[in-house]
Amino acid sequence: MLTGWAREGDGWDAGISWTPVDFDTAQEEVPELPDEVRENVEGRVRELLRCGYGDRGRMAEDAEEWLVDGDDRPVSPAQARLLVDRMWLERVAEQRTWEGTTDPERITRAFEALDAAGITARENFTCCRTCGTAEMGAERAEGDRGFVYFHSQCTESAAAGHGLTLLYGGFDGSAETTAAVGREVVAALGSVGLSTQWDGDPGTAIEVTPLNWRKRLVG
Repeated sequence: MLTGWAREGDGWDAGISWTPVDFDTAQEEVPELPDEVRENVEGRVRELLRCGYGDRGRMAEDAEEWLVDGDDRPVSPAQARLLVDRMWLERVAEQRTWEGTTDPERITRAFEALDAAGITARENFTCCRTCGTAEMGAERAEGDRGFVYFHSQCTESAAAGHGLTLLYGGFDGSAETTAAVGREVVAALGSVGLSTQWDGDPGTAIEVTPLNWRKRLVG
């Protein structure tokens, strides 16, 4: 029954006998946010929804913390949850209109293939390039030759329509290995139908563009 409901299958509730259960439904009333605060927080949550990597709990925490200034906390946990739940459902309704394989799903396919071929590949990994490069070694599997990733700032840029920047390298630190990894990354992306811009220079990032960033929500 639950599977049928989740998949919105025809007749999922047929033949089921429903019995109401009495319980205390009283809930504390959650005050409305002032318009200026609500619009500001909605803007941030909308960005996170477009990125598509956070779950509702994480986004609610971000919404609560977004406008914190010292001891001033204009958004309560309950207000943050209500706002995120509403916007989450709106995004889910929107993504139901998407057809076929999306570009973020193509990215995932390419990264899975690279990971299986000895290139440590991570999506939305850490907050910035400094942290990503420093922490990538801990992600390395035995036998991996190099790595590729994009961090959360890259994700936000892609979600805003500016393409996706990929950072890569060889674990031995050599220019030759790094260039070889770059070529493998470009080939993997091309095999799933994505276009890249890269001049072959191991010191230059790989740009995935054009890109229609429609990341389906999970969680």
